[in-house]
Amino acid sequence: MKKENLVITALLFFLASCTSTSNDAGRYPEGIEHVIVIGVDGLSPDGIRNAKTPVMDSMIANGAVKWNVRTVLTTASSQNWASMIMGAGPEQHGVTNNDWERDDHTLPPIVAGDEGIFPTIFGILRQQRPDAEIGAVYNWSGFGRLFEKKAVNYDKTFSTEDSTAADFIHYIKEKKPTFGFVHFDHVDHAGHHYGHGTPEYYAAVGKTDSLVREILSGIKEAGVDQNTLVIITADHGGVGTGHGGATIEEGEIAMILYGKDIKKGYKIQQQVYTYDLAATIAFAFHLTPPYAWIARPIKPAFEGFEEPANLWKGKEVIASPTIFPPKNLYQQAGGLYINQPATVTIKAAADNNVIHYTLNGGIPDSSSPVYKAPFTVDSTTVVQAIAYDDKGNASLVKSAYYRIVKPDANTGLSVSFFKGKGWKQLPVFGGLVPAKKWNSYEFTIDAAQLADVKEKDNPTFALVYDGYIKIDTPGKYRFFTQSDDGSKLYIDGKKVVDNDGDHGVQEASDDIRLDAGMHSIKVEYFNAAGGYWLDVFYKGPGLAKQIVPANRLFKHK
Repeated sequence: MKKENLVITALLFFLASCTSTSNDAGRYPEGIEHVIVIGVDGLSPDGIRNAKTPVMDSMIANGAVKWNVRTVLTTASSQNWASMIMGAGPEQHGVTNNDWERDDHTLPPIVAGDEGIFPTIFGILRQQRPDAEIGAVYNWSGFGRLFEKKAVNYDKTFSTEDSTAADFIHYIKEKKPTFGFVHFDHVDHAGHHYGHGTPEYYAAVGKTDSLVREILSGIKEAGVDQNTLVIITADHGGVGTGHGGATIEEGEIAMILYGKDIKKGYKIQQQVYTYDLAATIAFAFHLTPPYAWIARPIKPAFEGFEEPANLWKGKEVIASPTIFPPKNLYQQAGGLYINQPATVTIKAAADNNVIHYTLNGGIPDSSSPVYKAPFTVDSTTVVQAIAYDDKGNASLVKSAYYRIVKPDANTGLSVSFFKGKGWKQLPVFGGLVPAKKWNSYEFTIDAAQLADVKEKDNPTFALVYDGYIKIDTPGKYRFFTQSDDGSKLYIDGKKVVDNDGDHGVQEASDDIRLDAGMHSIKVEYFNAAGGYWLDVFYKGPGLAKQIVPANRLFKHK
């Protein structure tokens, strides 16, 4: 083939690959006159899938959904709500935690408007459509500090989800807003109080569904349902009774788009991030987003628009198998077994999946043993499992920690409980007197036990775990604490892990060289407010990362 023909062929291929993208340039949905966003704090994909949500289910069946929208880190409320309306992440807008205030923060926005904050969709809409009716009604008062006050016609906050919904519906009927944003906080409250994935959490999600029904009815009664786009979104999910960490359960949410110009029954394929909400609203209103935004509109959700031509899907990840007993709130999958073996049962998410597993903490692959039936383990074991479908697609690896112990009088740790007030970091324990003491086999927080000693209206407390850890093989060991809020770990009086501070679930770790034998170990932990969580892991010579097991821990004599 001649050189000229090669060049022409390459050019034609390039133009063809860009066709859908170039055809979309300068094009917008037609006829969307109103956008209503329903933001639900703490609403996880699991919540929608497992709670009774007939209204949201119908919206998904007759609209578009993205089940794995990625949040920004950390998975706390302020930075995620800010990102949603600001079309950018914390690196750009500077809202890095829940302590952020307009006049009190460490990282300034890379660009700011008249009110000193990064530009939001509220401000951009007001700037480009001066006559637009714009309103926000929110259950969490903190949401109100994140948008330009001068940009809105209506700005109200209420203490309950019912009063929030009632006022927002009244506003829709009276003013027929161009853009309305409602925020509900009750699902997050249920997650913190009862735990994510509990019946109470699912009941709160079900309550959301009934509120969504009322809002949709209000839109219809206002006579604007035929030209309104409704978007349901969230700021984060959760683990146990907390959030803030970098896990799938905390860092992925669902987004539902429903109404005018939205495809029916469509599953969005392009990668979506929470900050893409702002760009999608701007796209629906034909607005020009500010250059400082990094968000991209979710175009394929709209009729007449295709997925990006350069969409790279990567390898498909199928659903992971479940190892029983499964993870539940703070308890990792597996469990503690006293004077008895453990039965390991693994279940695939789909009938055509084949499960492979390991018992030594190694990462399983297609060459690992195939799981066929339940089996027992009679010593501390880390079980890891992976699933493959008939196309060769693999799941993420799931882990379970089975700790088998035959206790004697010295097995376990001593635990001291301390009452506190207003702590933002670990207190100096030398000046405190424990309110109660007990023994624990491991570094665990027993919610039922805490309920008996914790002050009813004061969520702040601290725990100190003391004992010895038995090391069989000399060498370098890495210790980890995963905690919400702060924790520190000491070996032989030396601070090894510093995970202090008022934060969501996060992990910190460090190394130490240990000789064979007994070493003193101490973990200090505190909870400032909200959810609490503590897990302590280690790994070392011949040991995969695992919960520090009860058969390695001993009390002071």
